[in-house]
Amino acid sequence: MNLDNCPRCGKLFAKNFRDVCPSCLREIDKEYERCADYLRENRGSIITEVSDATGVSIKQITKFIREGRISMMNAPNLSYPCESCGSLIRENHICDNCRARLQRDKQHMLEDLARKDDLRGSDSRAGAYKSLDKYKDK
Repeated sequence: MNLDNCPRCGKLFAKNFRDVCPSCLREIDKEYERCADYLRENRGSIITEVSDATGVSIKQITKFIREGRISMMNAPNLSYPCESCGSLIRENHICDNCRARLQRDKQHMLEDLARKDDLRGSDSRAGAYKSLDKYKDK
């Protein structure tokens, strides 16, 4: 039996399929019901309105959306914060701007690594070759 402390309340519980204790799980289910009921009555609400009206944190509402418990199809104005910059998005984990920035950073990193490899290769002795070079022509 795996014992763990509940990340929400700190109580010790037997960890099975859930990461929280049974009492916190019931509380999370109640929070979900409050959010779902509010969204049924107020389809055009944004995430801050849902949070203020229900008392459920934006982080928890975002978790409900990512788990698929709250459908974005039924809430046309509902969006959640980007994990990087916090701007509101309707799909994925990060916004398009952050995704493009990460792609640029990745490309620059790869270019820097290639440049370093080229410099390291040109610094070696004149008659030296890499072990893979001898197998290229075979």
